[in-house]
Amino acid sequence: MSSTRTLHWFRNDLRLDDNPALSEALRGDELLPVVILDDRFWGTDRWGHVKTGPHRTRFLLESVADLKKAIEELGGSLVIRQGLPEKILPNLMKEWSCLTLTAQAEHTPEEMDIETAVASAVSGVGGSCQWVEGHTLFHPDDLPMDIGDIPDIFTQFRKKVEKHSEVRECIPAPVSLSCPNGLKSDELPSLNSILDRSGQTMPTADSRSVLPFKGGASEARARLKHYFWDTKKLAVYKKTRNGLVGPDYSSKFSPWLAHGCISPRRIASEVYRFEDRIEANDSTYWLVFELIWRDYFRFIAMKFGSRIFHGKALKPESPNRGTQKHPFEAWKDGRTKDAFVNANMRELARTGFMSNRGRQNVASYLVHDLGIDWRLGASWFEHCLLDYDPASNAGNWIYVAGVGNDPRPNRKFDTQRQATMYDGDGKYQTLWSSDALELDIR
Repeated sequence: MSSTRTLHWFRNDLRLDDNPALSEALRGDELLPVVILDDRFWGTDRWGHVKTGPHRTRFLLESVADLKKAIEELGGSLVIRQGLPEKILPNLMKEWSCLTLTAQAEHTPEEMDIETAVASAVSGVGGSCQWVEGHTLFHPDDLPMDIGDIPDIFTQFRKKVEKHSEVRECIPAPVSLSCPNGLKSDELPSLNSILDRSGQTMPTADSRSVLPFKGGASEARARLKHYFWDTKKLAVYKKTRNGLVGPDYSSKFSPWLAHGCISPRRIASEVYRFEDRIEANDSTYWLVFELIWRDYFRFIAMKFGSRIFHGKALKPESPNRGTQKHPFEAWKDGRTKDAFVNANMRELARTGFMSNRGRQNVASYLVHDLGIDWRLGASWFEHCLLDYDPASNAGNWIYVAGVGNDPRPNRKFDTQRQATMYDGDGKYQTLWSSDALELDIR
């Protein structure tokens, strides 16, 4: 009997644990594991921003390096290529005699266009593609409604899935990998070589960062262990989640979730284990609640497609907003009249991270105080954020801008009041004041 060989294309699923698409690939006799650093990641968008900035580029490369190490420890090898997936993947399938390609399914227009191009190219060499769901906490097939019937208000969605849906069991990581004879891992390109191609440089590491974020599944597991089991901060998550300074006011899982270094199901399963062994309270519930929000934005993207990226998104009657260059650049650089907004924007630019409380405030300020199109802000977030995810980024921006899934017509934040409530002593604003020193911690 002839053996089967499957190419698994790691996309935003840079892990071995609880990886449904990888599990599907492992049904074959041999695995060809592939990562592609897509040139599109470092292209320039319509607003003039490089899509993937230096902080996320570093985090991505660290995540791939960690995946490569994990695969090699199980006896396998990882193919790493730069270029366009629709050109590289069919050639690899021909070279290594693979008939099937597996990959995690994506649900936003640019990513789905790439899937279409890859499927066409793979078909041209006699192969087929399987796009496997693995991004969300609840599998789309397990929802108590069709995607087209997803409620336009989050609370309605949450109540239905909490009552009628179950989170599937996690899939254990493989204990060994069988790769083709003669396959050798490729070297990972250097950070500077990637950044140079898009005219970027890596800024000096800043000691004020809430965490020295490092990519990779092993780092994600370490963070989970620290936050849940070493410090038991999960037990007070709801009370502290609106913090601004320090490593443990919130879980900080989002960068690893965005790159697929850990699955939402794995996080939820650990929450349930914590509830069984330590305690169940409103904080343990609230962390899963936030994972449901993440799901909701993904399902809304599936329901509405490209509409969530349009200026008026889901509210066509909303007013037009401008694209004034000077106030937008001042907002980007943290040079507005609002010290609280400025502090958050400086943190974002220098570290690639910002608290959820900060994100809501700076987004509101850009849209409602400066009158600027939310899409410029979303573009800058895409460039900067370690945890950029297209569905969550757009979903949150249109929510604050009043053109998304919100029954309130105007979600304007009083940033001065917010600063008083969440930074009453000014500690955060002082930390990120323009004259604060940036220290190299590398």
